[in-house]
Amino acid sequence: MSTFILAIDQGTTSSRALVFDAQFQVVGAGQHEFTQHFPHNGWVEHDAEEIWETTLRSCREAIDDAGITADQLAGIGITNQRETTVLWDRATGKPLANAIVWQDRRTADFCDQLRAAGHEDRVQEATGLLIDSYFSASKLRWLLDNVPNARSRAEAGELAFGTIDTFLLWRLTAGASHCTDATNASRTQLFNIHTQQWDPELLTLFDIPASLLPEVKDSAADFGEAAAEHLGAALPIAGILGDQQAAAFGQCCFEQGMAKSTYGTGCFLLMNTGSEVIRSEHRLLSTVAYRLNGQPTYALEGSIFMAGATMQWIRDGLKLIDDAAESEALAEETGADLSVYLVPAFTGLGAPHWDADARGALYGLTRDSGIKEVVTAALMSVCYQTRDLVDAIRSEGAALATLRVDGGMANNNWLMQKLADVLDCTVERPTLTEATALGAAAVAALQLGLVESLAELEQGWLRDKHWAAEQDSAWRERHIEGWQDAVRRTLSPNSAPNSAPNSSQSPQPQD
Repeated sequence: MSTFILAIDQGTTSSRALVFDAQFQVVGAGQHEFTQHFPHNGWVEHDAEEIWETTLRSCREAIDDAGITADQLAGIGITNQRETTVLWDRATGKPLANAIVWQDRRTADFCDQLRAAGHEDRVQEATGLLIDSYFSASKLRWLLDNVPNARSRAEAGELAFGTIDTFLLWRLTAGASHCTDATNASRTQLFNIHTQQWDPELLTLFDIPASLLPEVKDSAADFGEAAAEHLGAALPIAGILGDQQAAAFGQCCFEQGMAKSTYGTGCFLLMNTGSEVIRSEHRLLSTVAYRLNGQPTYALEGSIFMAGATMQWIRDGLKLIDDAAESEALAEETGADLSVYLVPAFTGLGAPHWDADARGALYGLTRDSGIKEVVTAALMSVCYQTRDLVDAIRSEGAALATLRVDGGMANNNWLMQKLADVLDCTVERPTLTEATALGAAAVAALQLGLVESLAELEQGWLRDKHWAAEQDSAWRERHIEGWQDAVRRTLSPNSAPNSAPNSSQSPQPQD
């Protein structure tokens, strides 16, 4: 039996594919960027056809790069940018319009109306989510109301809706499979995370015909078979997870209280809450972490808008460095008592502040301040923002002793030490930081019988390095107080602690 697995990692700016061997080591890779469309202010679209084409090309290149043929693959796992919404013709498989990306804000006014009408409590209770144009429901409603004949055709059963995983699955199986998994369903704002069913009341609220919706399966399940014409052999599709849930799965966060933080363009922190849905009082999201054998495991999710994007601004906007990797050496030259604070509220502040009108600011500059101090302050802002999320999680009554990290910024050893210092917890980095694709491969391996249990996956998780806090509580309190003062100065005059985001303005982190 073949033990190679193809993981499709379809993201916001590129489509990637990785081939993993039996030890979950990457042996082949392919990646292609695709076009971002911004037709109006606040609108973000993708051409779903281009996503399909770049995904297929990446898969073929990954197989070639691995030096294997498709018939040596045991199966396929899929992970994807979440919430992005596609509407297509069931007969032809062709999208009716560009996909509306999770970042898109065109439905903000409608979401404001729903909130003003008092619907948010019901929506949050059922879905774990806040009413916001971030999620798929209002995007799908917009497509039905603005694409010619879409609503009448949907009501006639001629159209299909899906997030990116569902669209790719439809294409891979030549229209034989119209399915999603519980993690992606939980991001649509139409799925009741308690009953694990599409919610009839929410379908009515958003005016969505039920005939559009895919079947919801476990994260490890038989999703159908990829047609041989695509990759050279018919292959079972055995696992699907939304990207942040896939990263948590790849990090083996299987026990209640375990958490991971992915440091990409933005940052997503997911903490496993087991069989319990924790309704956040600090505007965190409750979501499905994964579902196996019909049993959902839940998570709390918090988001940082600017992580790697801050360093991109330091590099490309201010041109203080030529490469993000230079930041580590500069930070090492900077003293531990840096009193310069960068609050990267370039597009507002996320949880727990939720201030869309806040804007970036730099505090504490003196004549001694130079490039290394500003660069180090940018790195430290990631630590402080993570502390804000962890404080919010701890305020929900959840304990967090260890944080597993991944993403590009997790390779910065200096940053990871400071993260441990600021959080006062252990930070662990795995040997493989490709956690998102790894999660897709691992959940597929579980379904295919290549691994027998979550415990076996956990045994295979290998730690590259870990960091414990080296600074004392006085240092930590002094620097956190300085950060909190900087944030208070940055918040807009009308902001309120833990207030709801203004849907028309509130940005979302990079998924």
